[in-house]
Amino acid sequence: MASASHRRPLRKRRTALVWAVAVAAAGLLVSLVIVLRPGGEPDTVRTAAGAGPTASPTTREPTPAPKPSTASPTPRSTRATTASATTPSARPSPAATRSSAPRPASGAAPLAGRIKPGTTYNGVATHYDADDGDGACLYGPSPDLMVAAMNHTDYETSQACGAYILVRAASGASVTVRITNECPLPCAPGQLDLSKEAFAKLAGLSAGRIPITWSLLSPSTSDTVSVRYKTGSSRHWCGIQALGHRNPLARLEVRTGSGWSRLTRTEYNYFLSSDGTGCGGSLRLTDIYGERLIVDGVAIRPDTVQPTRVQFTRR
Repeated sequence: MASASHRRPLRKRRTALVWAVAVAAAGLLVSLVIVLRPGGEPDTVRTAAGAGPTASPTTREPTPAPKPSTASPTPRSTRATTASATTPSARPSPAATRSSAPRPASGAAPLAGRIKPGTTYNGVATHYDADDGDGACLYGPSPDLMVAAMNHTDYETSQACGAYILVRAASGASVTVRITNECPLPCAPGQLDLSKEAFAKLAGLSAGRIPITWSLLSPSTSDTVSVRYKTGSSRHWCGIQALGHRNPLARLEVRTGSGWSRLTRTEYNYFLSSDGTGCGGSLRLTDIYGERLIVDGVAIRPDTVQPTRVQFTRR
């Protein structure tokens, strides 16, 4: 009898223990349901990724993007990557704005005309007296006489102006020239009329005419792009020219109240605004690869070369 009386309290203790375990399990199940239901996670979990575990619920509101700074009244050109075609990026420095389209694959140039990168052209080379290196592109005197005139067809309404061309002769000799002039008809497609100084790098001047191959280059340079307004330019009419660009220039646009307006290119390598739209305002230059440079604050100073601080990317 004594042993039986000692077992009763043990059953009571077991019953109490079972109830305690059951209550604890139920509580744990309720907690899991609360945590796992949509939107039921704790605030500290939702805010930790963006604002830290101590942030209050009000910090979860999206932070407005910073507004672009206003343009400086002085000539400047900044370099900033953006995918926007109409909105300049914020300008963090007092230099000028560079707005780059996504860089194409090597050799790709969506805005190239007849002269495309990665392509070898066949033709002939002749020579002419280049004097100071000036020509139809109206750049003015050249710092050296390694210049050439592009045939009328490939000149393509001055789009060839400023292009750097690697020319090779059958002998293996080569020379790099910059296009500053046009060779009118009957110069044939593929033909280059080289300065005497450049021709002499390939053959004797007495040869007169030799077979060549040539291709477009995107050279290393320490120069930056410059801008010049044409004689007679004002707020009512202007001609605008870009100089010193590494890659051939495809477009020149001016900013208007509704966005960007593309100017018409002339045979003499100026872009014209016949009604004064954009004259003295922001400019957007685009090379054949689609890269854009935005230049602000270039004053209307006819016949004055105004340097910027930007250059197109080497390809």
